[in-house]
Amino acid sequence: MSGILSLLAQTLRISVPYGLAATGGVCSERGGVVNIALEGILLHGAFFAVVGTHYSGSPCVGILAAAAGGVATASVHAFVTVTCKADQIVSGLAINIAAFGLTRGGLRLLFASASNSPRIPSPDAGLAARLPGGESALGAVLYDPLFLLAVALVAAASWLLFRTGLGLALRAAGEHPEAAHSAGFSVARLRWLGVLASGLLGGLGGAWLAFEQHSFTDQMSGGRGYIALAAMIVGKWHPLGAAAACLLFGAAETVQMRLQGSGAPTQLMQMIPFLLTILVLVLWVGRAVAPAASGRPYDPEGES
Repeated sequence: MSGILSLLAQTLRISVPYGLAATGGVCSERGGVVNIALEGILLHGAFFAVVGTHYSGSPCVGILAAAAGGVATASVHAFVTVTCKADQIVSGLAINIAAFGLTRGGLRLLFASASNSPRIPSPDAGLAARLPGGESALGAVLYDPLFLLAVALVAAASWLLFRTGLGLALRAAGEHPEAAHSAGFSVARLRWLGVLASGLLGGLGGAWLAFEQHSFTDQMSGGRGYIALAAMIVGKWHPLGAAAACLLFGAAETVQMRLQGSGAPTQLMQMIPFLLTILVLVLWVGRAVAPAASGRPYDPEGES
């Protein structure tokens, strides 16, 4: 039983950044903007979490810095794609490439290192150990403040998108922007909102990565942003569906990590999450339908 609980705990830990980034992708694409930049947002979130925590001594400041870094990165994507109406895929890929270079340069500039930062404390500050069941691996995850925040944000995103007027307007901007404009909504503002929400969530996902490793390492996002996009598709552009898909990918990565000590080639084991991603996407072709106007710029005459 303890082994199963340990596997579950590790799966949850691995799934958190996927879940936050995938939910962010849902918010962006439901508004009509494809956000390939999730990889760069995760990386910037992790970097700013470490910078904020290291220089302030407070993990809370680090979390806020991660959120701000994610929003700032997303604002670049929103400006390029929504305001300037440039190609959304090209913008996202450019941001990802820039993020690798900027964080590597930031490591050299701020920490005089080309590979990793100094260690930082985690936000729980030993809280879990003082609570019932907190000594276990699973309890340490379930009582983690950032984990609880992640669960709350995924649930809140689901409620906002599908139970509120604002969510209806945002989804209209991604499905039928002409109708949203005719109803009196600014499609540009709604799309900005969706992209910024993806930056906030992705930045917090990066913070989780940083606090899990207690430091920042070069290119530590490791393709998680792209896997989060796959989870979003498998989850049919719904926060709860995307979160469930993230648990699947997290479980695959957990198995991969456990098998690395079995004598199998390490490179082959590291391919498991990505091979599963490709397999699931192939099986899912035709079952998941993206928002109709996702990836399509909208430029009505007279909209400000």
